[in-house]
Amino acid sequence: MAQLEIRGRQSFSFTERLLRLNWLLVLLVCTLGAVGIGMLISASGGDTEPWAARQIVWFGAGLLVMLTVALIDIGFWLRAAYTIYGLAFALLVGVELLGAAVMGAQRWIDIGVIQLQPSELMKIALVLALARYFHGIALESLGRIRTYIPPLLMILAPAAMILRQPDLGTALLVVLGGGIMLFLAGLRAWKIGVAVAIALGSGPVAWQFLHDYQRERILTFFNPEADPLGAGYHILQSKIALGSGGLLGKGYLQGTQSHLNFLPEKQTDFIFTMMAEELGFFGVTAVLLLYLAIATYGVVMSCRSNNHFGRLLGMGVTVTFFFHVFFNIAMVIGLIPIVGLPLPLISYGGSSMLSLMLGLGLLMCVHVHRDVVLARRTGAGGS
Repeated sequence: MAQLEIRGRQSFSFTERLLRLNWLLVLLVCTLGAVGIGMLISASGGDTEPWAARQIVWFGAGLLVMLTVALIDIGFWLRAAYTIYGLAFALLVGVELLGAAVMGAQRWIDIGVIQLQPSELMKIALVLALARYFHGIALESLGRIRTYIPPLLMILAPAAMILRQPDLGTALLVVLGGGIMLFLAGLRAWKIGVAVAIALGSGPVAWQFLHDYQRERILTFFNPEADPLGAGYHILQSKIALGSGGLLGKGYLQGTQSHLNFLPEKQTDFIFTMMAEELGFFGVTAVLLLYLAIATYGVVMSCRSNNHFGRLLGMGVTVTFFFHVFFNIAMVIGLIPIVGLPLPLISYGGSSMLSLMLGLGLLMCVHVHRDVVLARRTGAGGS
């Protein structure tokens, strides 16, 4: 089994790598991070405690992670992809054995400095591993069904473990992100359509395995007014806050739904709602444009990469980022059931921040090393 090798421009000096960084993307990330810190100060009534001060530390650490990852040679990430995936999977197993339960969910491992959520790391590790796998697959093998059995197992195994925690939102992101990677790698659209049809058809069976609160969330999505003080409380309060913001908002620190504690989880899942109430339609539109700019940069940088691994890795990170933003916003405005996903770069959380910055660092690494050509195998088999 031949080894993958790098041909063409193989390395750049540290100065060259710094100059090749997309500093405008760094600025966009820092702007969203600053917005998030500002909203967390508002969520605590104008104080940096208990959320904003920690978020500043996590964002600073995340920024260091992003820049460090971006400057490391892309060949290292190619070689380390399976190891990182294996580590993330081992941490998921560790959650089962040693995980700390918070609010009825066992998703975290307490490592002292931070409560690590391995499912967040898995979202990025899966993208890395799938990009590595399909980079090592011969082009003529992409039409064979058996080629897709290993990546399907790589997607479904962690998704099942995340679903057990239970964390339906992250499990869906893992499956959706993995499915998009299969499509980008060459899986025919009709085959994906068949898989989606089978998944939808198995809905009644899957319903039996959902937790009671998950079933309640789905039923509440269709009729939140049926239990306005119970299951429907979160989404109804979210809609009230969204509508009350109007075009210009009530003003920073002036949101009534959030500051009178009607709005639940205002520092995490529902921070977009608090932002809409205080900054209004124009304010959240500006934030959405920042997200759109990052996603656009991600697509452009991925397409400009001269190696298949870089293109797949960059697009995988970008798609995961986009759907993370989409699911959070769609959740709080009532387009989908509540699945418990934070808003990237803005919501409070250390694990989500660090894993997201790791992903953005990989995206920037693809851009920095866009001229490096990683050889692909032309014979049968993969690596």
